[in-house]
Order: sequence, then structure tokens, then C-alpha cells
Amino acid sequence: MTTVDPDFTAQEAREARKERLFSRITTADKYLSVIGLTWLTPLLRAAAGDNPKGQVKEIWRLLCVPLLAIAAFLTLWATLAPQVQTSLGAIPGPGQVWTEAVNLHEDAVRKAERAAEFQARVDERNQRLIDAGRAEEVRDIAYTGAPSYYDQIWTSIGTVFFGFLIASVVAIPLGIMAGLSPTANAALNPLIQIFKPVSPLAWLPIVTMVVSAVYVTNDGLFAKSFLVSAITVTLCSLWPTLINTALGVSSIDKDLVSVSKVLKMNTWTKITKLVLPSALPLIFTGLRLSLGVGWMVLIAAEMLAQNPGLGKFVWDEFQNGSSQSLAKIIVAVLTIGIIGFLLDRLMYAIQSMFTFTNNR
Repeated sequence: MTTVDPDFTAQEAREARKERLFSRITTADKYLSVIGLTWLTPLLRAAAGDNPKGQVKEIWRLLCVPLLAIAAFLTLWATLAPQVQTSLGAIPGPGQVWTEAVNLHEDAVRKAERAAEFQARVDERNQRLIDAGRAEEVRDIAYTGAPSYYDQIWTSIGTVFFGFLIASVVAIPLGIMAGLSPTANAALNPLIQIFKPVSPLAWLPIVTMVVSAVYVTNDGLFAKSFLVSAITVTLCSLWPTLINTALGVSSIDKDLVSVSKVLKMNTWTKITKLVLPSALPLIFTGLRLSLGVGWMVLIAAEMLAQNPGLGKFVWDEFQNGSSQSLAKIIVAVLTIGIIGFLLDRLMYAIQSMFTFTNNR
């Protein structure tokens, strides 16, 4: 009769549980890397007992070193800023900038409350008219108060995505054409080389005049300042996607091309079943670059087009010249940087859903 050692069975069960835990941590690492929280992985591994000493080195590299770098930057900023005098006073330090960030938040909350009160009064007025049998006099009156800081942030995000989507719709098909056809590539390459380096400040006057001539209505779906900013973003951000798409399409395995000829695939099937899946990693690389370029271009475009976003906020504060203006501008600069990082993480998350990539 065979006997089973209970201690050995318990040891096997513990090892199995540990393996499952490590497997879950490995799976979680894929998601953490997408949102830029890879430093959590060694913490989880150390807590699970996976080589704690080795994980401490990873925690130091991924978490402690960046935190020390940020602390050093803030210390240097706080030390040197008061020594630089401008026409508006000394450069504000981290404490002053944080104070202005809090003030902007509180101001945004107050403006949101006023907008809600205004809308409640409009709804109450319209309801009284309906109850009195005068429904034809009901009006939807727009709130005309100044936008809050958060409103300006969302305006900028909406504008950059509008321009980015137009750029993607234009660039991806052209990139596929250039990648598949040497003739199309020869035709597009001179235009790419000429227009790719053009600054948004050069495009802006042309776009402004064209939009003013073509978009003559004053009560359309989009404001002219919005269209000017978005189209400028489009003209400056489409090139990375176009170039990377063409490169990805032209670099697909020649054996796959030969298979498509043997199978007598039509053009649409060849593009959707063969070309796009193979070129997708480079296409997404181009999209990430384009969105980053578009976000940088947008701020300059909004300054001059007066689209009510972050660019206009920076310009208005510069023109305002109050003692708090410099601190508010620095708040906007930090906001622009943080949003730029989040947009890149968003594109990387979308990329990871469709492609297998180690690019972080």
C-alpha cells in the first residue's frame, strides 16, 4: 500500500500557489507598463517572496532614482528661481506655483457653480413658459461667462484630437499608397521633404485666411479659432504617421507578398489582411509621434488663433502682467507636459491592444 507524505503534498500546493501568483504578477506587469507604473512590479514580486534582494535593486532603479531626480530638480528650482528678477518680479518657486494651481482649481469650481446656477435659472424660466402655454417662447440661452482653467484644458484636448484624427485619415491611406507603389512614393516624397519642416507659425496665417474665406458663417458647428488651430495641427502632425506607415508597408516580408499573389488577393483584401497587420507597429509609432507633435504645435496655434485653450491661457497671462502671471504660466507649462505624457500613454495603451511591442 502506497502512502502519501502530507508534508510533500502541502509543499507542492504552496509551490503551485506561488507559481500562480508569479504568473498573475507577470500579467499585471504588461498593464502597469502601459500606464507607466512599472515600478510596482518589483514591489509585488518582493512581497510575493521572489528574490527580495534582487527586487530591491529594481525598486531603487525604477522608483527611488526618479523620485530623487524630481526632488533634486525641485530643490534647484526653489534655490535659483528667487535669484532671477524679471519685470514681473522674481521667478516663482514650487510653493508659489502650487498656490496658483490651487487658486486655479478653486476658481474653476466657482465658475462651474455659477454656470450651473445660470442653467438652473434658464430651465426654471423655460418651465414657467411651458406651464403658461407659451412653449414657442422657450429659448436655450448659452452661458457666456469666462471659461475656467479646466474648460481651457478640455478645449485644447478636443482641438488636438480633432486635428490628429484628420491627419490620421489623410496620412495612413497616403502612407499605404507610398509603401505599396514606388511610383506613388516618388510622387509623394518631394512634397514630404518640402512641407515636413515647415513651422506652425508659417502655416497659421495661410490657414487663417483660407478658413476666413471658406468658413463664412458665424453660427456654424465650429468656431473659426477652433478650425484654424485644428487644421494647423493637422498640417504639422500628419508627416510622422505618413512616413512610418510608408516604411512599415514597404518593409513587410516579401514572402507574404508572394503568397498574396499566389492566392490572387484583390487590393482591399491584401491591404486589410496582409499589409495593415504587418505594418501596424510602425503605424502606431507614427501615430504616437504625430500626437506628440500635434500637442506641441497646438499651444503655439492657440496663442495666435485665440482658440480658448491652454495656448490662449498662456498668452493672456503673459499679456496680463500681474504678479501672479508667471506662476500661472508655469502651472500651464506643467499641465501641458503632464497631458502630453498622458496622451502618449493613451496611444501606447491602444497600440498594446492591437500589436505586440516592447517599445515603452
